[in-house]
Amino acid sequence: MRRVLIPAVAALLILCGCMAGGGAAPAIDPAAYSAVLADTTVRTAADRERDAARHTAETLVFAGVRPGWKVADMIIGGGYFTRVFSVAVGPTGHVTAWQPAEFVGFSADYRAAITAADEIANVDAVQSPIGSPAFPAGLDLIFTAQNYHDLHLAPFAADTAAKVNAAAFAALKPGGVYVIIDHHAAAGSGLSAANTLHRIDIAAVKSEVEAVGFVLDGESAILVQPADPLTANVFDPAIRGKTSQFMLRFKKPA
Repeated sequence: MRRVLIPAVAALLILCGCMAGGGAAPAIDPAAYSAVLADTTVRTAADRERDAARHTAETLVFAGVRPGWKVADMIIGGGYFTRVFSVAVGPTGHVTAWQPAEFVGFSADYRAAITAADEIANVDAVQSPIGSPAFPAGLDLIFTAQNYHDLHLAPFAADTAAKVNAAAFAALKPGGVYVIIDHHAAAGSGLSAANTLHRIDIAAVKSEVEAVGFVLDGESAILVQPADPLTANVFDPAIRGKTSQFMLRFKKPA
């Protein structure tokens, strides 16, 4: 049985000045997300402890998430952002949590995360091959954090990223946004660090995503770490949790 979702979005509805559904909405007051982050019905204590380091409120503002939105969390990992989005979109919104079938087969933790996500009232958990993401149509946002480089891991076909980006473009409504967060690789390194360091050159991401029709709509430096040399594997204990990351927002033309 799915857990009942007790929404923590009343403040977001008030400060945003909007309800679910049609038309352009006013800009969101960042303070509105304090109620989302404080939620204890869906989010865990461990989630809340990570919010400051992950700049979660600023990330929600950057993505523009509103109550009533339809969101896909692409490659959910442990489900941290799936739970954030579940609370932020509220009972009138919906979250699709996609975990590639290859990831589920590789790790019991990924399997447990997708199973837990499916128990949340306004979340549907889906699995499909990594080159064929099971996104529904009419989405407002597709979001992925620290996982875009995985589309270039050695076991996967060379055209995996192109297929995923094309599927994202098709699934978003006109004007919908595609937000990508990932670990910086050295400028000019292209895709060479994706498999070895789990990093990717921001220029390579822009080029691939724009190639399917998206338009770059915004960048944020909130996750930049100047001390990161960009040459260490992101799982190296010396750098893990302190990597420099980029945040990009692409828009599907209206």
